[in-house]
Amino acid sequence: MTEIDTPDTPAVPPPPPQHWFADVLASDGGVVRLRPITPDDAERLQQFHAALSDRTRYLRYFGPYPRISPKDLYRSTHVDHHNRVGLVAELGESIIAVGRYELLDRTGPRAAEVAFVVADGHQGRGLGSILLEHLAGAAAENEIETFVAEVLAENTVMVTVFREAGYQVERSRDGSVLHLEFAIDPTEALLSVRDARERASEARSVGNLLTPRSIAVIGATPSAGRVGGAVLSNLLSGAFQGPVFPVNPARRSVRGVRAYATVREIPDEVDLAVVAVPAESIGSVLDDCMAKGVKGLVVLTAGFGETGEAGLAAERALVAAARGHGMRVVGPSALGIANTDPGVALNATLAPVLPGRGRIGFFCQSGPLGAAILGEAAARNLGLSTFVSAGNRADVSGNDLLQYWDTDPDTDVVLLYLESFGNPRKFSRIARRVARTKPIVAVSSGRLAARAQPAGDMDRSIVRDLFAQAGIVQVDSISELFDCAALLGYQPLPAGARLAVIGNSAALGWLAVDAARGEGLVVGKPVDLGPQATPGDYFDAVLAQLRSDDADSVIVVFAPPVPLPTVEFAAAIRSASEAVPEAGKPILTTFIAEQGIPNLLAVRGAGASAVRGSIPSYPDPERAARALARVRRYAEWRDRPQSAVVRPDGIDSVRATELVAGWMAESGGRRLTDLETVALLECYGMSVVEFREVRDADAAVAAAEELGYPVAAKATSDAWRRRPDLSGVRLDLWRPDAVRQAYTDLVALSGEPALHIQRMATKGVGCVLRVQDDPSFGSVIEFGLSGLIIEMLGDRAYRALPLSPDEAAALIDAPRAAPLLSGTPASPRVDKAALVELAQRISALFDDLPEMRELYFDPVLASPTSAEILYARARIGPQPSRFDTGPRRLG
Repeated sequence: MTEIDTPDTPAVPPPPPQHWFADVLASDGGVVRLRPITPDDAERLQQFHAALSDRTRYLRYFGPYPRISPKDLYRSTHVDHHNRVGLVAELGESIIAVGRYELLDRTGPRAAEVAFVVADGHQGRGLGSILLEHLAGAAAENEIETFVAEVLAENTVMVTVFREAGYQVERSRDGSVLHLEFAIDPTEALLSVRDARERASEARSVGNLLTPRSIAVIGATPSAGRVGGAVLSNLLSGAFQGPVFPVNPARRSVRGVRAYATVREIPDEVDLAVVAVPAESIGSVLDDCMAKGVKGLVVLTAGFGETGEAGLAAERALVAAARGHGMRVVGPSALGIANTDPGVALNATLAPVLPGRGRIGFFCQSGPLGAAILGEAAARNLGLSTFVSAGNRADVSGNDLLQYWDTDPDTDVVLLYLESFGNPRKFSRIARRVARTKPIVAVSSGRLAARAQPAGDMDRSIVRDLFAQAGIVQVDSISELFDCAALLGYQPLPAGARLAVIGNSAALGWLAVDAARGEGLVVGKPVDLGPQATPGDYFDAVLAQLRSDDADSVIVVFAPPVPLPTVEFAAAIRSASEAVPEAGKPILTTFIAEQGIPNLLAVRGAGASAVRGSIPSYPDPERAARALARVRRYAEWRDRPQSAVVRPDGIDSVRATELVAGWMAESGGRRLTDLETVALLECYGMSVVEFREVRDADAAVAAAEELGYPVAAKATSDAWRRRPDLSGVRLDLWRPDAVRQAYTDLVALSGEPALHIQRMATKGVGCVLRVQDDPSFGSVIEFGLSGLIIEMLGDRAYRALPLSPDEAAALIDAPRAAPLLSGTPASPRVDKAALVELAQRISALFDDLPEMRELYFDPVLASPTSAEILYARARIGPQPSRFDTGPRRLG
């Protein structure tokens, strides 16, 4: 040992766990990098310490401590990442915070002392709380149960960090020192605090991008036909409420605005840099932005992840470098971002015209599609609050925008065009919360559905079901997206499914009725005003339906047989709507085939933008009915009471964890044997109908005698056991000779000596339950009824895990064949509650055991008194990276 070594200080520290490296968001939305401390940090750690104020050092070390001694510096930077852990937070090349824990030598639960200190200039950014979260996560991995901290009583800020983190802190005092102690096991309070902080920081991060005070356009040119020229032109013509700095080394000015050779030369601060240079020039531009302290990047440049592996590597390097210096990135290959707030007036996109001011937020990935989207919204007179086209979505994703719009007072409706998910579990969690107060309408592209096919049998139905579970209004096209947005953005939600149809064309009226009935709405005979209807007739008819107790929404068809002045008719419809605002009923029109918000039906707000109360129009009644039906289904989802995930009784997760850890240690992942599967299921209160594996006829008879007649004999291979013709199964065997014959037949058929002899289950309806880990959506549970025809039709329902009781019940009722479970003249009603409980137990198993890759029950026999599992198959594998379940971090 050297003279400064101590017995528990490793001369050469082991490599730190890679998942302890994390980019995190401070409370102000800025990015900070967190990583394990290393011996190479010694000099920078000393510099960090020297820069602390006397007051900060006093509060941390309880006295003057101007310089870290060589022994303490060595010990601080040489840790074993087990009993002693150190984490640093850095911005660029500078350490801005340090946290550590050290195992205590005491009896009882394993405990460690924890401490951290934050640079004076970065205090108040929530870094102490972030360090505490990540240290607690590392400690839990190392089987430490309790943290202890010694804090000066006057250090109220540090005391507040511990108190507000969500831990149950026990306090005692010895003079001027407080002794704090708390268990680090995550509690509901702790998780709630963590999620709230994550929401706030991610929302603030996006808010910083959408409300810059100054912008640099790097690659600005005079030509509006080039990317840099187009975005500069749009920023200037859009009257951005801050300085715009063109960056072009070949020009002194661009479009009459002084230009700079590099962003470093700009004398003022730069909040946002819009980058429009070739991909090969990004490196030097990024260096300049990092040196300047730019807070965010919008990279319009293409040529990254969409080009292949090399481009993807360059894209990842771009994001890593940007985040390491506190910047977030929109793009690459983005169309840009926009904010229609007149106090910002941001059009940092390639689209020359933005829609007017409105209360709809829009996120998409594709740049070219984004331009078409903005043009379509403007043509329909639909106003947007903010718009983000994230391109390759290398950093900022739809999840970030959902967090922002959730708290944005200027956004009421969220529109998404999704090609992929950044973090599927997190998306589901956020979307469920946001949709409770703000409707989300999403187009799921074919690329997204194609990703959801790990086993070749999950098609667009999985997207449909999981979106419905999260309350998302799913549509199939941009046109349908705007059809729903026009209704959600300007009219109230329908209180029920009853629809009144009013019009001056009997044919179009019945067309609307047929379309509405086909979408599940309840509608009677249309109110036919006749081709000679006057504006007064429309006013009276609309007013009557708004006042009626028999209608929850109204579709008004105005299609005159000859050209008529339309102003009076539009005014009549609008006046009827305004006459009874307390009715709270949505009105939709087919107004001379216009679409969107016609000027004649718009209610104008400040800045002449259409505001809530404006009446949407659709080119034909069918589109109006389709949009209304989708919105009605969303309203029903939102009105349902929200139940929490409930953990069933009788679960032994400790035993299950031990079993899976042992199996993983043996193989690193595999399909479990039948007996291993039974043992795992028993830990969660689930049992397979009792069986014995046998290898000769005598053993088969002995097993039947032990189990009790009648029994079934089944081939053990899936190929024979699951054949639709049941040729690999023999049922209702009542005698020894029947068992012997069955054994002989099945061995001859399958060529395998092993068979299962199983107790006969109660007769019932065959069902299938299956969970797979889907790359796009996380753990997904599938339910359907058994049978060749049903399987060929793909009649399956899907939900994301975990499941609440209500979600489990909805899963069981979702397949088209589910009415068979409620009873038919030939079969009684089954115990659906038993199926619901089974789904919840499966949910708990997957929630506890991230190594689970698949669980398959086929069949489950549902009878009037039970739901019995006849066959189960399970597969385990290495844990996926589930960053959404641990300490906060960017994906």
